[in-house]
Amino acid sequence: VQLQASGGGLVQPGGSLRLSCTVSGFNLDSYSVGWFRQAPGKEREAVSCISSTDGSTYYADSMRGRFTSSSANAKNTVYLQINSLKPEDTAVYYCAGDIGGCPLVIYEEYFGSWGQGTLVTVSS
Repeated sequence: VQLQASGGGLVQPGGSLRLSCTVSGFNLDSYSVGWFRQAPGKEREAVSCISSTDGSTYYADSMRGRFTSSSANAKNTVYLQINSLKPEDTAVYYCAGDIGGCPLVIYEEYFGSWGQGTLVTVSS
């Protein structure tokens, strides 16, 4: 299984960005995909998880409101929409996946496959 994150870039504060995670080697219909991010000098933290088995989406408490995860199973792609971007959103964003549904509490060790990350920089 391979995951490829893309869509990062330089965005001004207040802007929006949509990241994509394309999954290959496994059908997204029975797979869950999580988003994580790691800011410079900080530990990686969970953002969201979407379960393509039933469409349920879960968010880390600190990520509710400005982050929206969705999936396009026909494209085997999961998206992360980020609105009202802030400088503190600057980070490398990773997608990760595993078989089955999402855990109720999103944590790194649950996911066995990881993408390479895409850098989001929020700056004026």
